[in-house]
Amino acid sequence: MGMDATSVYFGATLLTAITDNAALTYLGSLVEGLSQEFKVALVAGAVTGGGLTVIANAPNPAGVAILRGSFEHNTVHPLGLLIAAIPPTLVAVLAFRVL
Repeated sequence: MGMDATSVYFGATLLTAITDNAALTYLGSLVEGLSQEFKVALVAGAVTGGGLTVIANAPNPAGVAILRGSFEHNTVHPLGLLIAAIPPTLVAVLAFRVL
């Protein structure tokens, strides 16, 4: 409740890397008394970090099957996923925060 919209935005962006973004926004919607700006920042942050969610959802068999061939030894490495997800995440940050 004491966080400003910018903190919520970047916090949600980072949290969505380790937790499902739908769960994050749902849990945020349960908090009473949040301002509209807070809610928008929460959802925008979850959307921005959506590419990072692949790490949180790595056990997804279809995703692993698709990505496996792109990694050395056909093994999906979380660090590789994180590095690949950073550029599109930065583009989303620019779209939501700068434009």
